[in-house]
Amino acid sequence: MSEKELPKEMPEKENTIEENEAVSSSETSENTLETEEKLTVVSLDKINEEATTTEENEVVSSSKTSEEKPETETKEEEEEEAVISSEEIHEEAESEIDESIKKEYDTLSESELISELRNLVSEKPIQSIKNEVEEISLEFNSKFNEKLETNKEQFLAEGGNIIDFHYTSPSKKEFNSVYYNYKEKRNHFYENLKNDLKANLQKRKELIEELKGLLNAEESINTTYKHFKDIQERWFEAGAIPKDKYNLIWNNYHHHVENFYDFLHLNREFRDLDFKHNLDHKLRLIIRAKELAQEENINKAFRELQMLHKMWKEEIGPVAKEYRDEIWDKFSEATKTIHDKRFIQMEALDKEFEVNYESKKQIIDEINSIAQKENPNHKEWQNAIKEVQRLRDSFFNSGKVPKSKNKEIWNLFKETTRQFNKDKNTFYKDQKKEQFTNLEKKLELIKIAEDNKDNDDFDVVTPLMKEVQNNWKKIGHVPKKDSDKIWKQFKNACNHYFDRLHSKKDEANKEELTNFTQKEEFLASLSELTLEGNKENDLALIKDKINSWKKIGRVPYNKKDIEQKFNKKLDSLFNQLDIDKKDIELIKFENKLNTLASEDDIRKLQNEEFFLAKKVGEVQNEIRQLENNLGFFQHVDKNNPMVRDVHKNIDKHKDNLDVWKRKLSKIRKVRKSL
Repeated sequence: MSEKELPKEMPEKENTIEENEAVSSSETSENTLETEEKLTVVSLDKINEEATTTEENEVVSSSKTSEEKPETETKEEEEEEAVISSEEIHEEAESEIDESIKKEYDTLSESELISELRNLVSEKPIQSIKNEVEEISLEFNSKFNEKLETNKEQFLAEGGNIIDFHYTSPSKKEFNSVYYNYKEKRNHFYENLKNDLKANLQKRKELIEELKGLLNAEESINTTYKHFKDIQERWFEAGAIPKDKYNLIWNNYHHHVENFYDFLHLNREFRDLDFKHNLDHKLRLIIRAKELAQEENINKAFRELQMLHKMWKEEIGPVAKEYRDEIWDKFSEATKTIHDKRFIQMEALDKEFEVNYESKKQIIDEINSIAQKENPNHKEWQNAIKEVQRLRDSFFNSGKVPKSKNKEIWNLFKETTRQFNKDKNTFYKDQKKEQFTNLEKKLELIKIAEDNKDNDDFDVVTPLMKEVQNNWKKIGHVPKKDSDKIWKQFKNACNHYFDRLHSKKDEANKEELTNFTQKEEFLASLSELTLEGNKENDLALIKDKINSWKKIGRVPYNKKDIEQKFNKKLDSLFNQLDIDKKDIELIKFENKLNTLASEDDIRKLQNEEFFLAKKVGEVQNEIRQLENNLGFFQHVDKNNPMVRDVHKNIDKHKDNLDVWKRKLSKIRKVRKSL
């Protein structure tokens, strides 16, 4: 008997847990008492044995960790309810969420769901897996329907008629086969259960007829009494019967037990012996009930108390009338103590469950908030998936909720997580389409790379190959099955070309290293150079040295600082000459220009030209600004120190402008000649 059927307080008389099943409404309290007490005797050792079993199998317990899952009413379940007996087969177990929900079936693939279902059907009791099977079926059909809709869209897009559309898959057929096996085994189980209940009902009817016959038996009272005890023993071993027959059969049996005890009154020796035996066992039940009232584990005490009441009512017969009220009052007092403690505990649990309910609602709101957020890329979706997984774990770890709100909170949770998963799947479906587009783009780049990998026009192809590599990086992901293959193909083509390019550069580098050695020796010889003091001869000598330096050729890029050393040496030589600084500046610029031209680096020449043009513009603006400033001194004497400074500044800028313009002119001539 489950907890929900127990009253919070015991009645004054011996109307216990199964009062409504044991007696009819037309009977008086006194007759009910006698009817309930006229049953067989059992040992107290059986109490502990049955209580232990009950503790392991009891469904409703505050220590239970699994969530409560709402049950879907079906015709099949109505049939199950029709065969529930006094043994309470498993009706409560199927109204609870078990640990299988924590397996998170919505994260499994179709093949994994089929494997999970097959394991359940083959390894677990068929009557205990209904909730798990429903969850697996729901998730599998959800995944299959997504595929079905995708194929339907594709079929219609290709011009198909909706009437002709049909889709199935090997996994769907396999799932249906396993699910059909489950339904067959489940139906077989309940069919056998019904047959067993009917057989037990027939046994009990036969025992009642046998009990009725004791009153007319032609045998000694001792033999009749033993026969009666044998009937009682077989009655309690007869098993469960259909629920709709329970009250009728039980009342009928009690009626004939009463008749037998009335018959037994003719022999007081057997009656008093039986009363004494029953009194002894009921006193022991009272002692055990008082011990349970001190038990710290209220749920354990309550479950064992249920067994004590069942034994008091169904298994131990009546006692002498003068003791009935006294022993019932003592038993009822211990019972009330346990019920009071449990009532206080349940009130505390209800408050805790309400807190859990609010906590779960908040978690659902957070998941819903994440589900409504737009995640434009893979990285953000992965972060969202991790966050939802964390919230899911929190949901399952946040404890039970009030039973009346269990279905509501479970449906909210499943709907929210399903919406998130639906949006996630839609995103990754779109990603797959985009990946196929990216694949086409990368295949085009591979073709360009392979077409040019053996081209010897390095000046033209090198920028092209670099651009192809940059474009490859900008293109997004491709389908995983193609990723490694096309990357190897592209990498091999690029490596082939650049290996050839580097091979050519290595040959050129040998020449550049030779040039560097020569320039080092040439630079060392300049330190011993002595000018004659003749302006024209010395200038011609310096220009000759510059031409000799230029003829040596390029040096490796990482050795470019030797050019700066040469320019410093030139500066020291020019400083020894009595020559205009503008001419020196132009001579040095020609040397720089020759170096840039010899490097065949168009980009550097362009940058230098841009720099010179910019400087020309800046100096012109400076001169224009200074000339405008002179307008403020129209009536001031030209010999005024401030006016003279402005004129000097203008002349200086004009000299500089002339140098910048001549440099610009020279570089443009060089660029035109290239």
